[in-house]
Amino acid sequence: MTLSFYRLLSFALLLLPTDGQAHRRGERGVSQSTEQAILLACAAAVALAIVGVVTALVHNKLATIPG
Repeated sequence: MTLSFYRLLSFALLLLPTDGQAHRRGERGVSQSTEQAILLACAAAVALAIVGVVTALVHNKLATIPG
């Protein structure tokens, strides 16, 4: 199960803030370490998705090579 490149790109763009005040939080927000852990987990998920897409593309290209 792989995502299309455009769907993956749109997901990645949704994670980016649009301006400096887009992610304003109240005083009862998550701690900074929790926020960093969430961002790291999201970055790892995006990296794994990209690796999965590239791997699928390479396997498809290798399958078309006669031999």
